[in-house]
Amino acid sequence: MKNIYVANLPYSSDDAELRGLFEEYGTVDKATVIKDRDTGRSRGFGFVEMSSDSEADAAIEGLNGHEMGGRPLTVNEARPRGERPSGGGGGGYRGGGGGGGGYRGGGGGGSYGGGGGGGYRGGGGGY
Repeated sequence: MKNIYVANLPYSSDDAELRGLFEEYGTVDKATVIKDRDTGRSRGFGFVEMSSDSEADAAIEGLNGHEMGGRPLTVNEARPRGERPSGGGGGGYRGGGGGGGGYRGGGGGGSYGGGGGGGYRGGGGGY
């Protein structure tokens, strides 16, 4: 079984539409469009599980760059969470720690941002 990551989905897409797209390449065990938990709207990406690795590889090859709803899809093998490159965990010079800070200011705290509201262009202390 192979898990496939699909990005740049139209925000109107749903599980059935995603499944239909991949069924052209083989048996789809599961197709899920990830939705925002507050609004219920698609977040623009999803995952597809296919039982055969060769069918999954064919789907990745055939659908990467394929247009859906006027948007070119990004399709590749999903990697477990631990293997993905880190996107940072807050903090750093862009702020993030104490509720904002960062390059364009606003919020309080944040690393380089200094005291209440810092950041490069914000009020308060900062850099």
